Amino acid sequence: MSTRRKVSLITLGCARNEVDSEELAARIEDAGWDLSDGADGADVVVVNTCGFIEAAKKDSIDTLLAAHDSGAKVVAAGCMAERYGRELAEALPEADAVIGFDDYLSIGERLDDVMEGRAREAHAPRDRRTLLPISPVERSASAEGVAIPGHGGPSGEQGDLPDGVAPASGPRVLRRRLGGGPVAPLKLASGCDRRCTFCAIPAFRGAYVSRPPAEVLEEAHWLAGHGVRELVLVSENSTSYGKDLGDLRALEKLLPGLAAVDGIERVRVSYLQPAETRPGLIEAICGTPGVAPYFDLSFQHASGPVLRSMRRFGDRVRFLELLDQIRAQAPEAGVRSNFIVGFPGETEDDFEELVEFLSAARLDAVGVFGYSDEDGTEAANLDGKVDRDEIARRVEELSELAEELTAQRAEDRVGSRIDVLLEDKVDGGFEGRAAHQAPEVDGTVLVRGEGLALGEIVAARVTGSEGVDLVADVS
Repeated sequence: MSTRRKVSLITLGCARNEVDSEELAARIEDAGWDLSDGADGADVVVVNTCGFIEAAKKDSIDTLLAAHDSGAKVVAAGCMAERYGRELAEALPEADAVIGFDDYLSIGERLDDVMEGRAREAHAPRDRRTLLPISPVERSASAEGVAIPGHGGPSGEQGDLPDGVAPASGPRVLRRRLGGGPVAPLKLASGCDRRCTFCAIPAFRGAYVSRPPAEVLEEAHWLAGHGVRELVLVSENSTSYGKDLGDLRALEKLLPGLAAVDGIERVRVSYLQPAETRPGLIEAICGTPGVAPYFDLSFQHASGPVLRSMRRFGDRVRFLELLDQIRAQAPEAGVRSNFIVGFPGETEDDFEELVEFLSAARLDAVGVFGYSDEDGTEAANLDGKVDRDEIARRVEELSELAEELTAQRAEDRVGSRIDVLLEDKVDGGFEGRAAHQAPEVDGTVLVRGEGLALGEIVAARVTGSEGVDLVADVS
């Protein structure tokens, strides 16, 4: 009797990558492999890399090298592998294979190649936007022939059933949870049609493709059956959901159905574009029971001229008006955002405009990044590059301000009542998150009280704060 071979799957980067890894895990098991918790004892280590910014790429390389040192065969997958292909394979001989998204559909064969020592030339990178029609509404039929990670395959595989026949329990969800806990990401869409001058993601992730609502709902039911209590909806741009399905209000219509799934107690939407955050979507997020009044808004800057150079829309005044619209419906809504400083052409006046916006915005969580050139982006060729030392100074100044302002925002919540999802047992109580806090990127709540259990949502009163984190008591 042959022993099943073992694969360790390491995921780097964002929650979207996490979903992709869980689809890969299902495919790997279907191909006859066992999944290992760590590299020790694994025959192959598959690293789902991140290729977004320089720090993420370095982390990916370090992880691949560490996997090689374990003695296992090493496969580079994910965004960095898709983005660089042959270039990465030539630069990193420690990787036994570099695979692209098109290889995911036959991952078992690729792993067999690695184990048998069959060399397979890495792919030549291409702009994946060219694989689908320019017109969004023409993509649904064409997308069936294109590998899109996290979408369950190009033809919505159903196993070995006859054409048109589904299992009695409904369409199969091609996913295998790699972690536990009551929270899981759920992918709404992949790709992006925006042309931000600093971002390379659309080129290697491809054009925007929404998952059909029925498919998203089916996976939500599946996740609920695996102990998930909070769904975090992810994509490159959730505000575009449905545009290729012919319905720009698809997300507003989908949210009540997701919130009504038995076992799901909270639905959270992430990755919102400010210019596409419509009044109807604000109303749906703020007014649908079971949906967290939480807005992950990708502002990136607040100076009109800098935003235009980024090929984005808005400015300080318009962004503050958007926040006013949100808080008019949900005064305690959580809002987070990221900002780039030192973008080519950013003047001191532009930077001060950003400082002024941040001071007035009352955000709960803020990420600050210094601009750096990214391969293949338009911004890399722009004039007016800001000196690296000046970028570092601005990053430090804005980060210190953000830390002070978000701590004040947390302190303002003292005395309020919040609903907290308990996720971990810690000294002094349970650690969890309130509706205004997303996993990994925002603050947490230390909940104190008797008779509490992991995975439940409890009502508590905020009694203190430390930075962006809160302390709350169950009464």
